[in-house]
Amino acid sequence: MAAAAALATGLSLAAVTVPVTAATTAGSLAGTCTATYRQIGSWNGGFQSEVVVTNPGTTPLTGWTVTLTLPAGAAISSLWNGVNSGTTGTVTVANAGYNGAVGAGQSTSFGFTGTGSGSGATASCPTGSSPTPTPTPPGSVLAQAHTTGRVKDQGGSVQYTWPGVSFEGRFHGTGVGIVLNDAGNDYDIQIDNATPATLRAPGRTTHWIGNLGNADHTVRIAKRTEGPWAAGEFGGFVAASGGSILAKPAPRTRQIEFIGDSWTAGYGNMSTNRDCGGSGGVNPNSNADQTFGALAARGLNADYQITAWSGMGMVRNYNGGNAGTDFRTYYDRTLQAVDTSVWQKPSSWKPQVIVIGLGINDFSTALNSGEPWANADALAAAYRSAYLGFLDKLRTRYGSNAYIVLTYPTLSNTTAMADSVQQIVQQRNSQGDSRVKSLHYDNAALGLDLLGCDWHPSLHDHRILAGSVTSFLGTLAVTW
Repeated sequence: MAAAAALATGLSLAAVTVPVTAATTAGSLAGTCTATYRQIGSWNGGFQSEVVVTNPGTTPLTGWTVTLTLPAGAAISSLWNGVNSGTTGTVTVANAGYNGAVGAGQSTSFGFTGTGSGSGATASCPTGSSPTPTPTPPGSVLAQAHTTGRVKDQGGSVQYTWPGVSFEGRFHGTGVGIVLNDAGNDYDIQIDNATPATLRAPGRTTHWIGNLGNADHTVRIAKRTEGPWAAGEFGGFVAASGGSILAKPAPRTRQIEFIGDSWTAGYGNMSTNRDCGGSGGVNPNSNADQTFGALAARGLNADYQITAWSGMGMVRNYNGGNAGTDFRTYYDRTLQAVDTSVWQKPSSWKPQVIVIGLGINDFSTALNSGEPWANADALAAAYRSAYLGFLDKLRTRYGSNAYIVLTYPTLSNTTAMADSVQQIVQQRNSQGDSRVKSLHYDNAALGLDLLGCDWHPSLHDHRILAGSVTSFLGTLAVTW
């Protein structure tokens, strides 16, 4: 994958606390290039190595291929600056899309980490062979992967920030590589609907999954965490040696958009302790792919989009923070706080249901001195006015047939959110917009434990909320 592999330009080795050793093995002149293998670090059960590819000739190379022979028991975990076919035994590594051109007398390199021992590995350029072309997807990344998340299409890759963005693909063969560039977010990876495996802050890498049966498979990767300030990047799927990327899965007929704050984003939902500082903090304990929205949508076999940002309110953020901005500041953006570019809604995105959960941050804390609202009543009036305007925006975007469900939980300190939501729904209904509805999450009646980080819904709670949303949608005459 030429453009996609360009993302795999480096991987920082995590700190190793055991002594490291280094070894170098030189390859011989072999037709188009020479390859020199060097093990630059080892630790208990793993190693990191580099291969330097040199053009010894007098004319530039336009591409290169290296045969890497690993010792028994060794396997590549992650490789950068190249595209590998296979992970054990004899592995072929082709240039990435950006380092295939090597001038006369010049060099380039690729690196990788592995399990087992890298001592005794060799590298060479096959004599008389033509450079193996870098695997490429059929067209752009979006031509090979199905997504309904907000993404910025770069052609050879897509960027994104909103939580829960996912990519689904199909391939034939024994393995698949997932090209990523994201050092700040965690992902869940799922093959053939099996239990997902978690990939933590992968950085720039092609993450390989192998040892599968030589057959057709599905692959899905979903962004677990929030990352509004830095874009993640997905460069597509790469089939293992002998395999192929197949046509992407068809979109689902049903579509739901979930709009909200930390409850919708899945803040700390995987924690079983309200103080999650001892278990790594919020990010490792958050999973947007296990939120009530994601669970409800999958249960209904619906495509979905999560547009949520923790701490944001309709007019007031948590405890009055980040004054001058609110959720509406960022809702129209593709990449949240990364840039101000406006998301261009694909013609295929026509959700029949929009579920909104905004207001907890507006009302859950008392007003501070200096905030623009004189009192709680003034805040509630501003909230209602802004919410009505936001509904106008959604109606313009999605039409009059979509159901818009305004959700609200029980707040222990005030009924202002509940009262305001009910007034908004009544006003819209009285104006002829009968497809605006409200859904109350009665914390006590539902049995929510709020054991997620900082008193947020836990996975137990999200499953209950998913059931509540699903049941409520079942009472509506949704035209799926």
